[in-house]
Amino acid sequence: MRRAATAFAALLATTGLLTGCAPSAAADRPLVVVTTNILGDVVGELVGDEAEVLVLMPPGADPHSFEISAQTAARLRDAELIVANGLGLEEGLAGHVESAEADGVPVFLAGDHLEVLAYAEGDAAGTPDSHFWTDPARMVDVVTALRDELPLELADSATVDVDRITANTEAYLAELGELDREMSATFAAIPEARRALVTNHHVFGYLADRFGFRVIGAVIPSGTTLAAPSASDLRELVAAIDEAAVPAIFAESSQPDRLVQVLAEEADRDIDVVELVTESLTPSGGDAETYLDMMRVNTARIATGLST
Repeated sequence: MRRAATAFAALLATTGLLTGCAPSAAADRPLVVVTTNILGDVVGELVGDEAEVLVLMPPGADPHSFEISAQTAARLRDAELIVANGLGLEEGLAGHVESAEADGVPVFLAGDHLEVLAYAEGDAAGTPDSHFWTDPARMVDVVTALRDELPLELADSATVDVDRITANTEAYLAELGELDREMSATFAAIPEARRALVTNHHVFGYLADRFGFRVIGAVIPSGTTLAAPSASDLRELVAAIDEAAVPAIFAESSQPDRLVQVLAEEADRDIDVVELVTESLTPSGGDAETYLDMMRVNTARIATGLST
């Protein structure tokens, strides 16, 4: 059942300051809070107009380091459901989510509903890899679980049509299936010897596992962008790049590519630096405003970068 807002949060909701919506729109619909904008886009597709979806992470932000204001944090207690990664991705939000859960707000952790991989090397070796969305089949697992969870948590609201949420979910699962087929066909055309990835930090473990790539290494040998590479890390990575003879290395759009450019120069060869959108969707007008767009853009850029 929907929880009563605190007096402060209720005042903000009444004025529309937190959501940017008219007061009646915010009051009429239950609230679903989502931590990252990738999951936020997916949840928005499932929910449609049946609930208000508050996405905490702005477009273009780094999920490992972004934080929220006290006003926004207060809204978590108004939610019917909080949807989070659950594998340590949103390092600046963990305390807020845990606090809201302790106060009785249901929390859906995506990582609880898929086969989780561990980082194979680097500072994070052996710990859970949080970047599951690079494999659309894992996103199917998450969406399938949300198909049951969203109607369960929103059913008490008289304004919610749970059948519409179920229909939206089935339609989105079909789109994910089409995405998976497209990616499989595109990557299958890349010669096996060239299916080698180097990026800013370890983000492609799930994609590599699903589509038969080798992860040669990362400029930042960690699962988080908050770490930093040492001189020996870079030397080892240059040696691996030389051995694999990769034609391109990949820089994430949410992070500056300076280190990747330096690495290309250190490798003393003609290596392209290709930008990917991996951890955050782009702002409105960008080429990766949705999860489906992001995956298609990255698939095309990886295939082009490794095939030239």
